[in-house]
Amino acid sequence: MGTSLTALFAFMSAAVGCAVLTWALMPLLARYALARPNARSSHKIPTPQGAGIAVIAATLVVTTLALGATTPALALLPLFAAAIIIAIVGAIDDIRPIPVLPRFTLQALCVGAVVLTLPSDQQIIPVLPLWFERAALLIGGLWFVNLVNFMDGLDWMTVAEGVPVTAALAVFGLLGALTQSPMLIAAALGGALVGFAPFNRPGAAKVFLGDVGSLPIGLLLGWCLLQLALQGHVTAALLLPLYYLADSTLTLLRRMLRREPFWLAHRSHFYQRATDNGFSVREVVGLVLLTNLALALLAGVSIALSSIAADGVLFAVGVAVVAALLMRFARRKA
Repeated sequence: MGTSLTALFAFMSAAVGCAVLTWALMPLLARYALARPNARSSHKIPTPQGAGIAVIAATLVVTTLALGATTPALALLPLFAAAIIIAIVGAIDDIRPIPVLPRFTLQALCVGAVVLTLPSDQQIIPVLPLWFERAALLIGGLWFVNLVNFMDGLDWMTVAEGVPVTAALAVFGLLGALTQSPMLIAAALGGALVGFAPFNRPGAAKVFLGDVGSLPIGLLLGWCLLQLALQGHVTAALLLPLYYLADSTLTLLRRMLRREPFWLAHRSHFYQRATDNGFSVREVVGLVLLTNLALALLAGVSIALSSIAADGVLFAVGVAVVAALLMRFARRKA
């Protein structure tokens, strides 16, 4: 099977598998994992959570089948094991919240297992000491896992982020800018999110991802972006998730400066403020989707041009695009 057909198989199989599994899990989730609305929620009625089980299961199973019993598949064992463990941590937290310190400790162990098993000859910036770059990747990976979780606060939000990013990664893989394993993970994860989307429609959401989904999605997506950066496409790897990075990081810094308990749930992300400012959920996720498509295009141009000067210009354009969206979300809708 050719590479493009394998990627198509991964996407379609994960989409169908996730949709079927989500439908099958609905009664169980409604009984044991009901998310009840509170002052920080964006939903108004109790809604089952935990469909991330279907998203992650479809992604991991389909990727394994697509790769077969090969060396790349065996190399993914630490990543897949960490994704399963971090999903279990998320599932427990969905049902009965885990205190902050043990939760972050378990997440750090999972991210650390992935970072420390990277080949020693793989570095993003070779002039840096290996231990320093690995420590930075550990901190950055832990933040990325949690920011994906923090940003999963509206129906279709993770779909609007994950589908454009994974689609771009899959295309980059088909064009030779990314190796096979991350390309297939991206294709399968994108397909799984498409399969989940009909159950999470704004205004009629039947189920949420839950931490069991958002945490391992952050881990898998972060690993794929890391692989893109290790191939020398650092600017593209930063551009693809730039909206999520900006919204979550600026919100964290703002809360820290105000001496607020930033580790607690809240409704002060830009996308949450947008709904308070008169934007509908569909408008918010639609604008996020368009922004991510623009960022994916900029990332593709960065890879095609392979120029330091061009990267600087493209990244500046990406920052301007994201800044314009954040400022729009921060103001009342005209």
